[in-house]
Amino acid sequence: MSSSATTPLAQASGTAAHRSRNAVIALCWALVLLDGIDTFIYGSVLPDMLGGKSLGLTAATAGTIGSWSNFGMLLGTILSGMASNWIGRRVVVLTSVCVFTVATLGTGWSQSAAMFGTFRFVCGFGLGALLPIAISYGMEFTAKGRRALATGVIMTAHQTGGAVAPLIALWLVDDFGWRSAFLASAVPALILLPVAYKLLPESPTNLLTRGRRADAERLAASFGTELPEPKERGTDKLDALKNLFRGGQWSTTLCFWLTSFAGLLLVYGVGQWLPKIMVDLGYDTGDSLLFSTFLNVGGICGMLIAGRTADRIGPRKVVIAWFVLTAVFVYLMGVEMSVGVLYVVVFFAGLLLFSGQTMVYATVGTHHNDEDRPTALGWVSGMGRFGAIFGPWIGGALIAAGNADLGFTMYACAALFGAVMMALAALTIKARAKA
Repeated sequence: MSSSATTPLAQASGTAAHRSRNAVIALCWALVLLDGIDTFIYGSVLPDMLGGKSLGLTAATAGTIGSWSNFGMLLGTILSGMASNWIGRRVVVLTSVCVFTVATLGTGWSQSAAMFGTFRFVCGFGLGALLPIAISYGMEFTAKGRRALATGVIMTAHQTGGAVAPLIALWLVDDFGWRSAFLASAVPALILLPVAYKLLPESPTNLLTRGRRADAERLAASFGTELPEPKERGTDKLDALKNLFRGGQWSTTLCFWLTSFAGLLLVYGVGQWLPKIMVDLGYDTGDSLLFSTFLNVGGICGMLIAGRTADRIGPRKVVIAWFVLTAVFVYLMGVEMSVGVLYVVVFFAGLLLFSGQTMVYATVGTHHNDEDRPTALGWVSGMGRFGAIFGPWIGGALIAAGNADLGFTMYACAALFGAVMMALAALTIKARAKA
């Protein structure tokens, strides 16, 4: 027998490790699904809240609350990547799910706009903290040549949550009121949290960087993953953050951040205000909510298409092409056309919009090493949250001023800006490689 032959025992061990890695990906997918539902449920119930004058909300105050939620996400994403390097990724994931679950229950019980906004801020903190760590898990427990696809697969959960949230609103709001939608959105987490506590492993790379080499090697062997070569670790806990700016890296980092700003402005601006803008443009409430579902179903398909394409040609190229096409389809959403054709346009807008932003994360994740990746992802998502804050705010301001029809034009311009910034990021990377 040749030395390269694989024994049945080795094959069985490899299969078991592969299944274990898939289980981690599946668990991260389920947790991000909860994140997606809790993120998008606010936009799904907004038409009912505004129509019924619940909590005294106006379009302007609703936009402000959406922005505060995204400010909470900004803090959560920035802090989670660094915190995971200090205390472990598993602890950060479980804590973040607890935070946004409790806060979602609180929004359902809120008795004033101020209380509602406070709970949405806290909810945003937990939601933002989960995503970069879940993506880091997906990249670490996947072969290098499939990391963009793994990122896309995990983020399909976010869009599945976005597709489910309007359906929860349609199912519950008319009979039980908007509060029931928030309460129902929190129930799955109460079931999934004990499962995650039992089954979610720590990151082997994180164990290694925290000096627990034996535990890291044992865990990596059980999952069939490779450990990176450990770097010399100093006492500076901000070393991963400083690596984003060393050696001329600052210019690429800045371009990544601005691309993420544009992408999240689109994701949260369109995601929150699509139902309301469509109502103001003359479509009935049922169609307007289903537009959100079609947008997110398109996003699910887009994640898989973009992930496979990015693994073949590189995620930077996908981001640039996707954002240009997003500008076209988002602009067309504001053009008068038949409802049937508009459903198709909304589907393709979602296919491109959400996966374009996800490939920004894939670009950053593949650009940085395993140790720096959570911090890099946390900061690119966190800086992008300024766009997530601005997007809902400007949408609310346009609607309050009676200019809802300008919303899609503004969002299309943001997509073009994102394409330009990623093109500049690619140029800075090439320039450093030649230097």
